[in-house]
Amino acid sequence: MLQKLESVARLSKYYDQAVDLSKKITFWSEQNPVDQKFFICSGGGPGIMEAANKGASEANGKSIALGISLPFEQGVNRYADPKLSFEFHYFFLRKFYFLYHAKAIVVFPGGFGTMDELFETLTLTQTNKLNKKMPVFLYGKEFWDGLINFDHFIHWGVISPCDVNLF
Repeated sequence: MLQKLESVARLSKYYDQAVDLSKKITFWSEQNPVDQKFFICSGGGPGIMEAANKGASEANGKSIALGISLPFEQGVNRYADPKLSFEFHYFFLRKFYFLYHAKAIVVFPGGFGTMDELFETLTLTQTNKLNKKMPVFLYGKEFWDGLINFDHFIHWGVISPCDVNLF
């Protein structure tokens, strides 16, 4: 139980930072003409996804939630605009809609779902399947540096040295 509490405490700063970043992006976007606005889009769940929608809501903006039907989730979080909330049955369709409209992606610390979406995005970018340049930002250096050794991929020749420039 103590280990779980330590994990929650360690990750809680990312919740607050996701709210703040989402709020700043929403305020910035509101300054743009209508045809150049950007909207926060999350997976609609709790945790960091909720934080992203919450930041947009606190900035009086609308945000999108692309939920996934899972046996242990109750639907999209309360901060997402209900008119812009969708629930998907299949992960691949959800990822398609995430990437189809995205102009940039900010990936906060997360679990298997986060890794799945990150690596799918990097693979589609690496293979030029997205037909657009889309920046991918990994947020939380202490998390990512301790999790994935991208230089190891290069050492083994499974990615090109320039592939680390995808994020």
